[in-house]
Amino acid sequence: MALGSICGLQTMTKLNSSLRENCNLLNSQDSAFVNEAIYGSENFVTPRDIDILSNQKNLTDKDSNVKIHFDHGTTTLAFKFKHGVIVAVDSRATAGPYIASQTVKKVIEINPYLLGTMAGGAADCSFWERHLAKECRLHELRNKERISVAAASKLLANTVYNYKGMGLSMGTMIVGWDKKGPGLYYVDSDGERMKNNMFSVGSGSTYAYGVLDSGYKWNLSVEEAYDLGKRAIYHATHRDAYSGGVVNLYHMKESGWIKVSQTDVKELHYQYQEEKSRRR
Repeated sequence: MALGSICGLQTMTKLNSSLRENCNLLNSQDSAFVNEAIYGSENFVTPRDIDILSNQKNLTDKDSNVKIHFDHGTTTLAFKFKHGVIVAVDSRATAGPYIASQTVKKVIEINPYLLGTMAGGAADCSFWERHLAKECRLHELRNKERISVAAASKLLANTVYNYKGMGLSMGTMIVGWDKKGPGLYYVDSDGERMKNNMFSVGSGSTYAYGVLDSGYKWNLSVEEAYDLGKRAIYHATHRDAYSGGVVNLYHMKESGWIKVSQTDVKELHYQYQEEKSRRR
């Protein structure tokens, strides 16, 4: 429907009005139902006659008999350096102590020049970043140029802020390349948005930050940057029970992102253990 409006197509509302006038096929109740369905197809709508905030509080309150709160866990990181932006993530999905999957794709490919990472609720991150991909494409069609990284991150922050307090769980990084060069922003489900050269998000982020802080510098070579990203994620998975699986590594360049590697943390464990033994 949004694409149709850009192309100048007649909207369904106008078509319904025409049908009523010319054919008298729809009564007012049918027309209202159709219009409501059209609105719902274009927008994320909340249930009618339900106070979302109070209902959410009842289900998450510590004194409630019914609890829907799950502990989330992951490790994602991104950092800017001389040759672009490195994005590295693990692939484990958990629901409390239960390991639900070891093969989750936590880097969401928004378009050839934009990436998003996933931390928090997998469904929330996946849905809203797919929604962001649609909005970025519509921006490109309307303005005949790619959306900037700053604008894309602001768009996501503004969107999720409208649902603040409704139970969304998101801690994502928006990574891209535009006219100003490489961009890196952090956006969460409260609508908070920050810009920096380095971020790590998730339960294993404290371990990842320790490795990043010890090895990061702006003029890293490409190979050094790749190794730093993998090493940081590996050490997080080694110490954090909620992180694991494989390390997915991406590199954002001026020509767009590339997927560098997908490495099982078990392989990295033996590789780094061997390096440690040789140093001894």
